[in-house]
Amino acid sequence: MKTPEAPRLTPDCLSSDQAQTSARLSPQASHMDKNTDPELTPVLSDGDDPPRVFPDPMASSAVSQELGEGDPSSLSTSLETGFGTSSELSPRIKEQELPENVSLLAEETNRAELGPGETMEGVSPEPALEDEDSTTWNYSFSQLPQFLSGSWSEFSTQPENFLKGCKWAPDGSCILTNSADNILRIYNLPPELYNEGEQLEYAEMVPVLRMVEGDTIYDYCWYSLMSSSQPDTSYVASSSRENPIHIWDAFTGELRASFRAYNHLDELTAAHSLCFSPDGSQLFCGFNRTVRVFSTARPGRDCEVRATFAKKQGQSGIISCIAFSPAQPLYACGSYGCSLGLYAWDDGSPLALMGGHKGGITHLCFHPDGNRFFSGARKDSELLCWDLRQPGHPLWSLSREVTTNQRIYFDLDPTGQFLVSGSTSGAVSVWGTSGAGHERKPEPVLSFLPQKDCTNGVSLHPSLPLLATASGQRVFPEPTESGDEGEQEVDLPLLSMRHVHLECQLQLWWCGGTSDTSIPDAHQGEKGQGGTKGGGGEFI
Repeated sequence: MKTPEAPRLTPDCLSSDQAQTSARLSPQASHMDKNTDPELTPVLSDGDDPPRVFPDPMASSAVSQELGEGDPSSLSTSLETGFGTSSELSPRIKEQELPENVSLLAEETNRAELGPGETMEGVSPEPALEDEDSTTWNYSFSQLPQFLSGSWSEFSTQPENFLKGCKWAPDGSCILTNSADNILRIYNLPPELYNEGEQLEYAEMVPVLRMVEGDTIYDYCWYSLMSSSQPDTSYVASSSRENPIHIWDAFTGELRASFRAYNHLDELTAAHSLCFSPDGSQLFCGFNRTVRVFSTARPGRDCEVRATFAKKQGQSGIISCIAFSPAQPLYACGSYGCSLGLYAWDDGSPLALMGGHKGGITHLCFHPDGNRFFSGARKDSELLCWDLRQPGHPLWSLSREVTTNQRIYFDLDPTGQFLVSGSTSGAVSVWGTSGAGHERKPEPVLSFLPQKDCTNGVSLHPSLPLLATASGQRVFPEPTESGDEGEQEVDLPLLSMRHVHLECQLQLWWCGGTSDTSIPDAHQGEKGQGGTKGGGGEFI
């Protein structure tokens, strides 16, 4: 379903070839023209073995010693064609409208990798940026983040609806949300963000795409090599109860492909977790005591089955989350059986089995250095940090409030300096991880309250200091107080929700920590239903 007045994803006045080249140069977003629909199957690899990502030669990892060494394999076709990087602030920004203080260091890096006289295919040559005129945006939590914009009316149309997380696209062009109404929504960055030096009032964000699933959505994720400048890589995967895994086109909202898993009775079974491999050639899906690996080149039912529990040994329970190491050829799995497992990427052989959480694991996140990863669980107040070089016990733990079975997300910024987590109480906590080690754990940097409802989703933008938060939770009626004043003669129901305060909303926060004129001021108007006046959070 499309929103007529919403910003569109690519200029519909261009041909398909021009749209791919100029997608990141246009400030507006539009849906793809029907004549330029991408193929029904995701981006294919050349059929080679998945590329190996090798650890830092200086790191002495016990796990990496078990993995051994091998010759690096060739990367997939998507990598060779120059996929987008996080330096693209948004898919659609005109070159002349870019603020001078926003750097495009990643694009410069891509150009530096090319040989002399070479240019990227399909991309017009651009003049090199002067180093003295460029400034890199970094996250700073020395002060309260500034509220920019959000979406709340979209989630108030249905009763008992609430958000269930949000995730920035790998290129930072848009953000994906999940909610209890079983709809995946895609939002573009606010267009007011591109106005340099102008003080504009931010309007409420409106989704440009809505993708409806048939039942409760278990998990969802972006394609790992997604770039809005290449529509064939712009898609998301989702898994819902009693449904196959769906691949949705992020430009049109249409279904592109499906992956189907069957149990020993040849019955369709749904995946509880999804994760694309770093090279985009495989889709890893978590099931009960099993991880199934699908090739993105061949949608259907053919897959590799990797058992995590066999002969009364291994990782039991439903595999609830999967994450890949950015520096080593392995992945981590968390299960509702309260255990964590490390496995080799190539064949799924177990490397380590860890335990330490009191509840089922709900989220995993690797540090950019590839040697550490973090885990969180439901009904568990601890965030644990693990070191792959010493996986026997956690390095340290951080405290957060998680009192329900809801999945409460946390995230790391691209440099690995800050760890941000939501909580059941709604507080967003920030820790500095740059100086943390074996001897001391990170110090809390900031804690603020964006709203009074549960903050279940947090996501840090890959190139701009933008924090996205999602709020809401399932609520139940409370017993009615019969002694309320003026209501003694009225027949009251035994259960009522009149005292329940719901704040289901998506919010964007600027965490730049600078007073540069190019940074927009916070939205000073009163927000809609569930909002707070002034759009600002509160220190805790």
